[in-house]
Amino acid sequence: MQQHVCVITPTADPGGLPAARGERAVILAGIVLLAVGLRPAVTSLGSVLGQVEDELALAGWLSSLLTTLPVLCFAAVGAVTHQLTHRFGLHRVAFLALIAIAVGGGVRAAADSAAVFTVATTLALAGMAIGNVALPPLVKLHFPDRIPTVTAIYSCALLTGASVPAGLTVPVSDAAGSWRWGLGMWAMAAAVAAVPWLLLLRHDVHDVNGAAKTTLTPGRLVRSSLAWTMAVFFATQSAQAYAQFGWLPTIYADAGLSPTAAALMLTITTAVGVPAPLVLPLYARRTTDHRPLVVAFAGLTMTGLTGLLLAPTTTPWLWAGCLGLGGVAFPWLLAMLALRTRTPAGTAALSGFVQSVGYLLAVVGPLGAGLLRAATGAWTVPLLVLLSLTVPMLVTGLLVARPRLLEDELAITHTGRPRRSNA
Repeated sequence: MQQHVCVITPTADPGGLPAARGERAVILAGIVLLAVGLRPAVTSLGSVLGQVEDELALAGWLSSLLTTLPVLCFAAVGAVTHQLTHRFGLHRVAFLALIAIAVGGGVRAAADSAAVFTVATTLALAGMAIGNVALPPLVKLHFPDRIPTVTAIYSCALLTGASVPAGLTVPVSDAAGSWRWGLGMWAMAAAVAAVPWLLLLRHDVHDVNGAAKTTLTPGRLVRSSLAWTMAVFFATQSAQAYAQFGWLPTIYADAGLSPTAAALMLTITTAVGVPAPLVLPLYARRTTDHRPLVVAFAGLTMTGLTGLLLAPTTTPWLWAGCLGLGGVAFPWLLAMLALRTRTPAGTAALSGFVQSVGYLLAVVGPLGAGLLRAATGAWTVPLLVLLSLTVPMLVTGLLVARPRLLEDELAITHTGRPRRSNA
């Protein structure tokens, strides 16, 4: 059975006619810019959080909440994004996501109180959560025959949007004399990224399978073993990733590296992952057997964590690099969201379920690592727990690699209606 089946044209206007080549280029540019805008609000804040704490008198518990808030917000808002795409259309949802990021980021850059700063940050994170869920169905809708390639392109853009702000925010803040400019420039970047989607609003596309709105509900997806295995895989990978974002420099510094060298290790982790997704389309064109990739992701992550546990200052760059390459499991799963569904409606529903449940479970990573380190006074137990998560990551990843489709599993026809039983 072919996995790339779609019931609507690759790029279509509301009338169902193929989009012009120029419009398709605008759509691809919009997807890339949307991906770039989905991480700066998180990674830029970590770079200047100390300055924000001092100026706004943030309480310690509030600072901890701000570091965990992205995962919680991605889970909560991601759960309702599928309904938003049905009601407003994918293009409008992408546009609104970037506007929320721009407005939230701009308001928090000008905030004069901890309450306003927190609310504005939540708004920006809500926009990011919506964009996270909208990207896979956008690719499924407009590029059904190029899913691995376009997913690889926007994954590189997303990882670039995560790594660049961490390096630029502090220099810009220092040059301008305030952290507000360092955070504010990423709000302006999100506003610029919204321009292509503003141009595409009149060509927005709603799901042509109206019945899918009722059949692909969260309650229905709860009964899907594919949805749950993808959610657990997403959760274990995200728990690893956000634990690294939050604590990797501290782990290295506590082991004896200088603060500069410890920060460099996180840079290595994020940087090696940027070009890696470009290999995925080449692999997908050669074979449909994704099991070796899953084994590689779990093995690299396990190697990196074992190195941190046993010899963190011996070739620290090697452990950081292994963790970064293991993190390529994230863009791989994004591609699987589209490859394991027949229609953009199915992709949107599966993306919303997997990301909302996955991010909710992933809280155990950054929050649990910090709590265990505080309780034990060392990183041994947190690293052992993270290491243990590679086991369900491997098992569920191998299940996701099996070729099957969500609609077939739930007995939903191409029209979006449940199949009748022959009994």
